[in-house]
Amino acid sequence: MYFQNKTIIITGATRGIGKAIALRLAKEGANIVIAAKSVEENPKLGGTIFSAAAEIEAAGGKALAVQCDIRFEEQIQNVVDKTIERFGRIDALINNASAISLTGTEQTEAKRFDLMHDINVRGTFFVTKACIPHLKKAENPHILTLSPPVNLDPKWFDKHVAYTLTKYNMSMMTIGWAKEFAKDRIAVNALWPRTTIDTAAVRNLLGGAMLANMSRTPEILADAAYYILRQLSTTCTGNLFIDEQVLAKEGITDLEKYSVIPGGQLYNDLFV
Repeated sequence: MYFQNKTIIITGATRGIGKAIALRLAKEGANIVIAAKSVEENPKLGGTIFSAAAEIEAAGGKALAVQCDIRFEEQIQNVVDKTIERFGRIDALINNASAISLTGTEQTEAKRFDLMHDINVRGTFFVTKACIPHLKKAENPHILTLSPPVNLDPKWFDKHVAYTLTKYNMSMMTIGWAKEFAKDRIAVNALWPRTTIDTAAVRNLLGGAMLANMSRTPEILADAAYYILRQLSTTCTGNLFIDEQVLAKEGITDLEKYSVIPGGQLYNDLFV
């Protein structure tokens, strides 16, 4: 198993895409660190860091659940410290945690604007900064951020400019870090889905069951992340990947198994 004994920190891995990636890597023997806020279950969202940890261990990996709000540097450092104490290494970081508010300028409250920037931009930046010293020591270190290709078409800005700013910031950090840390052999890439993904956010915020039924499951991103993290860090870096492209490169073109409703119409995700 390729990821046997390799340690991967995943932010926001309690549910959805983060947890799917965690389970996929756990099947390959990885040590998974769940850095997320939920220690009590929210009925609308489901899951806690502890329930996710139990699923990861049942899948064949080792799990460390650490409560963390990535807006706070001391909590980020606590995750890194506990990871090194338990596993002694960090081989990869997956920046998955994000906040979303698809509101126009006049409808975006200051607290929502600040939350998205504090988590998506500031949080991603300082989680990455805290992991860099340990990633430099890894054999094949990777940073993978869940953010989209940068497309300056105005249609991706006019309805939710505040959210777009934060997601594009995550992608621009990816491009910058790939160059900055090339000398340290750290691969830095981003990953985004072509279609909407059936998660609690889709069901609760973006259109409920109807949109979820026009979506794919998080497992498509989990498989894409698996193939990216297997790549040589010195040659696979600075990419803003789309899930379908990653799988096609691996010879996987029949994606029907990922559809919530096989054969159903699929809805393109934001920014694609």
